[in-house]
Amino acid sequence: MNPWLVFFAPQLHLPFGGNLAQRIEPNTNWFFDAISPTAGDANIERQAFDVASYGRQLGLIAEILVDITEEAKPSTPKGIKALERLTDIKDEIERLKRRDAAAVVQEVEALIDHLKRKHKDLYPLLRDRIDRALTEPAA
Repeated sequence: MNPWLVFFAPQLHLPFGGNLAQRIEPNTNWFFDAISPTAGDANIERQAFDVASYGRQLGLIAEILVDITEEAKPSTPKGIKALERLTDIKDEIERLKRRDAAAVVQEVEALIDHLKRKHKDLYPLLRDRIDRALTEPAA
């Protein structure tokens, strides 16, 4: 082969022709791996998260703070501003939750409508399951 043509030699990669050593399992510990080792025990943090997520923990803290400030209002402008901001954040999160719940209701309604139209024979089974699910106490 002419050494001047080496620059024009194509590289052809057929399927499964390259490096096939690839890690494909998902890393599901990304959240807890980000906890600094000096911040505490990552194993305890993971177990605490299983009891109540950080969002739930912060939600409870926000609820109690807002409740406490109903009796003893903050006296400094900085405290008043912080309470207003906390209340706004709490209200916005509640709006997000309601919006999400409304979207889920619409999705369920659409799926039920689809089942009515496309699979009429399964509709009685669905009705029984929905009745059972609605009569059971919420977890």
